[in-house]
Amino acid sequence: MALLHVSFWSAYFSLYWYQYQSITEYTQQQAQVLVLVPLVSYWLIAYFNYFVLLPRWLVHQRLGQYVLEFIGPFGLAVALRILALQYLLGTSSPQVGYLQKPIYWISSAASTFFLVLFVGLLRFAMGWFELEARTKTLENAQLTAELKFLKAQINPHFLFNTLNNLYYLAYKQSPNTTEVIAKLSQMMRYMIEDSNHRQVLLSKEIEYMQNYISLEKLRLNHEIPIRLVVEGSSVEGVHIAPLLFITFLENAFKHGVSNNSPDAWVDVRIHLAAAQCSCTVENSKLPTMVRPASEAPSGLGLQNVQRRLELSYPGRYQLRVEDRPDRYHVHLHLTLAA
Repeated sequence: MALLHVSFWSAYFSLYWYQYQSITEYTQQQAQVLVLVPLVSYWLIAYFNYFVLLPRWLVHQRLGQYVLEFIGPFGLAVALRILALQYLLGTSSPQVGYLQKPIYWISSAASTFFLVLFVGLLRFAMGWFELEARTKTLENAQLTAELKFLKAQINPHFLFNTLNNLYYLAYKQSPNTTEVIAKLSQMMRYMIEDSNHRQVLLSKEIEYMQNYISLEKLRLNHEIPIRLVVEGSSVEGVHIAPLLFITFLENAFKHGVSNNSPDAWVDVRIHLAAAQCSCTVENSKLPTMVRPASEAPSGLGLQNVQRRLELSYPGRYQLRVEDRPDRYHVHLHLTLAA
C-alpha cells in the first residue's frame, strides 16, 4: 500500500513539473514553487485526514462531527496554499493576477478535495484488503480445524481388533508378536504424526494400507483373497491428503469379510497417471446370516470422506459408491494438481 502512495505522488509531481517546465513564461524557481507548494498543501490535509480524522470517524461513526472537524483544516490548507503562492511568486509572475480571482480559489478547493478523497479511498481499500486477508485466515483456520476433527473421527475399530489379536499372540508366545507390534507402531505414528500435515506422500498412504491389511489378516481363520495393486506412474514424490483411502478399506473389511464366510474377498486398485489418481475398492457382500446387526452400513464414514474431499479437493474429485448385487464398489478419482 505504501508503494501505491509513493507511485501516485511521484506521478503527480512528474506531470506538473513537466508541465510548468515546458512553459517559457516561468523561471526555474517559479516552476518549483508552482509544483511544490500545492504538493505540500495536498500532503498536509490529505494525510491529516488519512491518519487522524478518518480513523476517529471509523471508531465513533459520527458523520456530522467528522465534517465539522474536516472543514477547518481543509479551508486553512487551501488558504495557506494560495497565500504562499502569492508570496513566493511575487508580482513578476504571470499567474499572480489569476491567483487572486475567486475562480482559482474554487478550483483550488475542488482539486484539494478530490485529492483528499482519493487518498481517503486508499485507506478504505487497504482496510478492505486487510479484512479480506483476516477473513481468509480465519476461514483457513476453521477448515484446518474441521479437517483435523474429521480425521479424528476415522473409525478405530481395527485398533481394538489388533490389540485383541496382539494379546492373544502374546499369550500364546507367538513369534508373530514382534511383527504385529512393529506394524501397529508404524500405523500409529502415521496417524498421529504424518496425518496432521495437509498432504503426505502417497507411498506412505499405501504403506499404511498394506500394514492395515496385514493386521486384519491376523484375525481371519481362512485364507481370504486380499489384493492391493498399484498401477500406472511411479508414486514416488506424489502427495495426497492423508487417510482418504483407508475408510474404503475399513468398510471393505468391516462389511465384507468375516471368519464365518470363507468366500469373502477384497480387491483394491490404485491407479496413478500424472496428476490423476484413482482408487477403486471392491469387496464381497456378507450373507445376511453371518452379518452382525451392528455391522450394518451407517454411511458416516463415507460422509466423513466426502466432506474432507470437499475441503481438500473442491471441484477436483469424483466419488462413486455402488451397492451391487454381489459386491460393494467404491471408486474415487482425484485431480491432484489444480
